[in-house]
Amino acid sequence: MSYRLIDLFSGAGGMSLGFAREGIESILALDNDAAAIGTHKANFPGEAYCANIEDWLETAEVPEADVVIGGPPCQGFSLLNKKRDGDSRRALWEPYLEIANRSNARVFIMENVAELFRSPELDAIKSKALEFGFETKAAIVNAADYGAPQTRRRTIVVGWRRIAEPDFPPRPTHAEPNKGLNLPPWRTVRQAIGDLPKPIGTEIGVGAPMDLHFGRTPTARSIARYKVVPPGGNRFDLQRIAPELTPACWIRKTSGGTDLFGRLWWDRPSVTIRTEFFKPEKGRYLHPDQDRPITHREAARLMGFPDDFRFVGNKTQIARQIGNAVPPDLAAALGRMVMRMLNPLAMSA
Repeated sequence: MSYRLIDLFSGAGGMSLGFAREGIESILALDNDAAAIGTHKANFPGEAYCANIEDWLETAEVPEADVVIGGPPCQGFSLLNKKRDGDSRRALWEPYLEIANRSNARVFIMENVAELFRSPELDAIKSKALEFGFETKAAIVNAADYGAPQTRRRTIVVGWRRIAEPDFPPRPTHAEPNKGLNLPPWRTVRQAIGDLPKPIGTEIGVGAPMDLHFGRTPTARSIARYKVVPPGGNRFDLQRIAPELTPACWIRKTSGGTDLFGRLWWDRPSVTIRTEFFKPEKGRYLHPDQDRPITHREAARLMGFPDDFRFVGNKTQIARQIGNAVPPDLAAALGRMVMRMLNPLAMSA
């Protein structure tokens, strides 16, 4: 039996990819990022529209679906947003839920930043979902617990109606080392990117994996800074070893920001990959032992995208798609949970 999926705020399709691995195929994707929709069209069946969700909802006929997934933009909840009170982007979960209702879906999966879990907005989401007949549960999950080589913590909200309550959150498939759990250890940076050669050139190439495995053109001063940072180090090591190379604003800021200008560790998962992973001043995005930031290909692998996944757009657009994605391994775990909800007899056979 096949099940029909609608992916809202789809981005490149990290969630669509994970659900497709479990047999739940996309019939409709919607996002206001044209390059991301190009990527979705290049990798998945079904329709894909570049539009604002509210504008689309006013004119479109919502198709029947079994499952609705997606992450309404998270900036309104994020601690990185200093003006998040009253942020209008919080309201975008309302048309998301309306589409879940109109599609006659039995399940929805909503993904957002961890901060949503303790936000009053979560109560509003649950209340509105209940009006449409959805019972809900929410939990903070770590993508590393589901096979992604990245410690990415997110709030997941599951809603269901006319089917049995889910076993939620999904049972982890991996565990932090030395925690005494009988599970494989978290996947590491080395496992994800250790086989890649040094990048060639500075432009998008042809043929995976080297298509996205390109470098940058840093200044001599930037290269000097990269060379100073030891394995696992960060901006404080730069300040300690070479204060003359350290920006004055970092010297004045004596606490916090321990990931800034940091090197990834070979034998741990990556930190959360964000949209500007190619800028080490934004986080722990230096290669573990090469004096450079990670490449787009390395970031895509650390997110969990396979090399044959085709990205559409320029370098900045593709970086945004990678950093905003839901790790496909986490999505697959959610997809397996949803399959058990929709077809419990088949899944228990």
